[in-house]
Amino acid sequence: MGMGEESRDRIARRAARELKDGMVVNLGIGIPTRVADFIPEGVQVVFHAENGILGAGPTPEPGKEDGFLCNAGGYPVTIVEGASYCDSAIAFAMIRRGGIDMTVLGALEVSGRGDLANWIVPGKRAAGIGGAMELAQKAKKVVVLMNHVNRDGQSKIRKECELPLTARECVDLIITDMAVMEVTGEGLVLREVMAPYTVEEVVRYTEAELQIPDTVAYIGGDAP
Repeated sequence: MGMGEESRDRIARRAARELKDGMVVNLGIGIPTRVADFIPEGVQVVFHAENGILGAGPTPEPGKEDGFLCNAGGYPVTIVEGASYCDSAIAFAMIRRGGIDMTVLGALEVSGRGDLANWIVPGKRAAGIGGAMELAQKAKKVVVLMNHVNRDGQSKIRKECELPLTARECVDLIITDMAVMEVTGEGLVLREVMAPYTVEEVVRYTEAELQIPDTVAYIGGDAP
């Protein structure tokens, strides 16, 4: 159940539907960076990066990267007209005072109540927790993009996270290669299923308890 480029793009495209006009948005490393390439027509957003960019743009075309312009993960970015720069302390102050409308993050595990683990696997080297802790707690909306299962075929949507937490009860929406799930006060709710998967398959590969509403939308195919 490995995830290819098409599946990553589909996840990013679905996440881009959460963008609303006028939002200030922070994109994490990995699949979240692709969201900038799928902004809906007519929607104007400002992308924020912890290293001090307000107004980051889409991924540059191959060969047109600027060696002095990157995001917080060190990957090349572009900027849009009107972009501005600041030091990282100011960039983090924007996060901590609640100035970020939405953050899109990758994850290692998410629990059914929205706990997030996305920064370290014990025993493996890690650069540090970075800005994820602040973003997860202070952004007005937290969207997680990830594989539904890990390399061992085990669910990444857990009853309880086993890996060290980034923040508790912070995730609002989970988008995987199999489904879109919303964390609500009543629990984890299945909202959409990605073709070619079925509701039954999503339930089978979701360790956390999953509520199934009367209507579930299907993405990328007809309802099975």
